[in-house]
Amino acid sequence: MNNECKIKNKIKVLQINKFYAPWVGGVERVVQNIAEGLNDKSDMKVLVCQSEGKAEETTVNNIRVIRSSSLGILYSMPVSIDFIFKLWRLSRQYDILLFHTPFPLADLACLFSGYKGKVIVWWHSDIISQRKLLKVIKPILKWFLRRADVVVTATQAHIDNSDFLGLYKDKCRVIPFGLKFSDYEQVNITNYLMDRLFNKQNKKLLFVGRLVYYKGIDVLIQAMRAVRGAELFIIGSGVLEGELKARVETEGLGEKIHFLGYLPFEELKAAYADCDIFVFPSNAKVEAFGLAQMEAMFYGKPVVNTNLSTGVPLVSVDGKTGLTVPVNDVDALSVAIQRLIDDDELRVRLGANARQRVYEEYSFEKMMDRVYELCEELVNRGSTEPPVS
Repeated sequence: MNNECKIKNKIKVLQINKFYAPWVGGVERVVQNIAEGLNDKSDMKVLVCQSEGKAEETTVNNIRVIRSSSLGILYSMPVSIDFIFKLWRLSRQYDILLFHTPFPLADLACLFSGYKGKVIVWWHSDIISQRKLLKVIKPILKWFLRRADVVVTATQAHIDNSDFLGLYKDKCRVIPFGLKFSDYEQVNITNYLMDRLFNKQNKKLLFVGRLVYYKGIDVLIQAMRAVRGAELFIIGSGVLEGELKARVETEGLGEKIHFLGYLPFEELKAAYADCDIFVFPSNAKVEAFGLAQMEAMFYGKPVVNTNLSTGVPLVSVDGKTGLTVPVNDVDALSVAIQRLIDDDELRVRLGANARQRVYEEYSFEKMMDRVYELCEELVNRGSTEPPVS
């Protein structure tokens, strides 16, 4: 199959990730967006794992999803020999393999597959918390980055502050994430948070995300002790949910903080639209971008985020679309929140700037165009081992 035939026909792309919808996660949303956004232009399939259980093939919104069997999750990664065999069998049918990392099992599977076609590595973040695992898989990770034709990141900060990408800057590309605006424009529920306020005069603070260690929710709860004239709504679920609820009760903050759990998309949109300030206090490099910031900004909400050495402070910019504070600084966080509560003009101005920034920089269409152009470029370069038809 020559290059002219490949371009004339649809480019065959296999995306590889840990999980896929209905699994909830930022990376999973990116994978799904790419799959659905390029489905008409390309021959797109997705290879992932079950969190536990037998293999299956399903169709999700017209996307064929191949789920490998798994024994469970260890070090935040599915344990699956089946995944390695499936990648070996499937890889030769595709022009491009698009890997989403960190996913060490996929690095290993690529090595064993012997695949000679084009490889894109979408680098979402370094491996941060699993240091023992990193020592074991570091040689494979370095091989994987050498093997990649292109490494994609969502911001330049991902490249500049990575412990691994410094040697591969010449093959890195920045493609910011994007929102499909049409999905967010229609909000069918009004006063979603207002109706839940204990004091209707209070401003509405919102946090959205998994209740896990790197989200900094414990710091936010501490900061709420000094915040006046506002109530905090926490949307999401996770392993720390019980511990965080207990802390709120212990601190006597039950009338300041509401836990709403996981919400369906229509209710989530209503919460974004009804809040006054969005708070994003993440405190570890594993938080590499923060899609929830973009969602809040779409609705014209100012963001209080942290100065992580990742893409987080590049999405909402200090003094332009919100306020940025030092990581794990309870006092600075409470002061920034209070400033936006007390200053109506500042809050409205930053919120308007936030909405404008999303429209200018983070559109779904722009993201999809960039990804597809990259795929075309790689196919035009040719392949050392053409896919088997």
